[in-house]
Parts: sequence; C-alpha cells; structure tokens
Amino acid sequence: MQNDLKDLEHAKSFWFADWAFPIIVGLMSAGVFAGTSMYYNYGVGAFNEVAIVAMLKAGMSGGSYGAAAAFGASFLFARILEGSLVGILDLGGSILTGVGIGIPAILLSVGIKLPMESFPIALLTGLVLGVIIGGVIYLVRKFTIGQSSSTFGADVMMGAGNQTGRFLGPLIILSAITASIPIGIGSTIGAAIFYAWKKPLPGGAIIGAMIAGFFFPVGLK
Repeated sequence: MQNDLKDLEHAKSFWFADWAFPIIVGLMSAGVFAGTSMYYNYGVGAFNEVAIVAMLKAGMSGGSYGAAAAFGASFLFARILEGSLVGILDLGGSILTGVGIGIPAILLSVGIKLPMESFPIALLTGLVLGVIIGGVIYLVRKFTIGQSSSTFGADVMMGAGNQTGRFLGPLIILSAITASIPIGIGSTIGAAIFYAWKKPLPGGAIIGAMIAGFFFPVGLK
C-alpha cells in the first residue's frame, strides 16, 4: 500500500513527470546559450572545454565558423538520437557542445548575430532550443521504445559503453605515470581504493592523480 502511494506521488511530482523533461532541458540550454552570448560579447562565460571554445573563438577572430558549426551540430544530432534510444541525454555533447557552440556558430555563419549580442534574447533562444530538443527526444522515445517491447539496440549501446569504460582506469593511470612518478603513484592508489570499494576505477584514478598533483605539481617548461 505504501509503495502504491509513493508511486502515485512520484507520478504527480514535477521531477518524475515526462512533460517536465523538455522544460528542464530548456532551462539548462538557456543558461548555456546565454553563457556563450557572454563569451561572444565579453570574452568570458562559455560552458565547455577550452579546445572546443577555441573553435568558436577562431571563428570570431577569422570569420569562419565552419569547424565549430560542423563539430557542434554533429555532436547535437548524435546525442539526440542516443538520448531517444538509451534514455540518457549526454549534456556535454548535446547542450554544452551542440547548443553552446554548434548552434551559435551556425547562426553567426549566416549573419544572425542578435541572439549572441543580446543577453535576454540569448536566454529566450536557448530556452526554446532546449524545449525543442527535449520534446524531440521525448516524442521519439515514446513512439518507438515506449510502444514496443524491443529496446532497438539501446541495451547493447549502454552495455558497450559500460564495458569500454572499464578500460579507462588503466589508461588514466598510464597517462598519470607519464606526467610524473608521484602523480602516477597517487593515481594507482586512488584506483586501488575505488576497486576495494567496488566503484569504477576511472574516478579513483583521476581523484588520486589530482590529489598527488596538488602536493607534487609538475613544472611547465
């Protein structure tokens, strides 16, 4: 009886409602797109990795946004398909790279600068884009996997990703060793602790390397 009441409460809750997903994606996209607008106007505020933001910066400096547009848009398209099948939206590829870099680069490449130049319009543009992305994922998932007993290969995709992730731990340790011996030792200890806790090795290897790097920093030449 209690479980039934909890299920009923979850069904009525905003955080468990299907219709809330596009809204949440829209809010996140609004913040990311507005951050790119700040970067376009003031040189700070973009939410992404330095190398990816550099693609947009190169377009702002040289006038060619092709690389940023193609890279970001391809990531966004792939993550929308992946999210529809797997049920997990990769925020880094979809929102940060796709909405934050790819779409702004496309707009700038065709001369549409207003969404970048105006912060309020950037917020609104990001919100609308996020709602559309979330709605597409929700509808595709509802009318494919939601209407069938088949997973359309989604379980294979997730399983392949999980299996591949297991090999990242040793690779991270090797990378840490190439940085310095103390950092490599720290990474190994972190991975061993996470292994004892039955947690993913990459997390322990990264944390261990970061802690060791704090006490034994690597000098830049």
